[in-house]
Amino acid sequence: MNSLLRRSLYPICNNTFKLSCRSFADVPVKEKIDTIVKNSKVVVFMKGVPDAPRCGFSNAVVQIMRMHAVPYESHDVLSDEIIRQGIKEYSNWPTIPQVFINGEFVGGCDIMLQMHQSGELVDELKKVGINSALLTAAEEKKEEKK
Repeated sequence: MNSLLRRSLYPICNNTFKLSCRSFADVPVKEKIDTIVKNSKVVVFMKGVPDAPRCGFSNAVVQIMRMHAVPYESHDVLSDEIIRQGIKEYSNWPTIPQVFINGEFVGGCDIMLQMHQSGELVDELKKVGINSALLTAAEEKKEEKK
């Protein structure tokens, strides 16, 4: 899923990120994150909480999830510095928010927005058994016209 896009953007960000970030390859942290992302269909690591995001990018991801009525587990990285740094190493992606679907890293705000706009998010959610509210609304409209 958009791995080519992630790979093409990552080297640009990674050069400065790796130099300024200490290593958090702590096994317990990696195991904790692994458990978190594998125990829920959709997981968002964000700044703040869904009812009070503390960053515009996190807020954008929350709004996308609300539009699709996606049930998801969220984790406030601002409340745990070890998770905040550990998630960046876990996903090999330097920014927050980070979205995981079915245990797989999908991307951050930019990729989620792109997937939302292209309709790819609806398809990815469907693969894990989640029906997007936007798809449901479109189908209901179609039925009304008949």
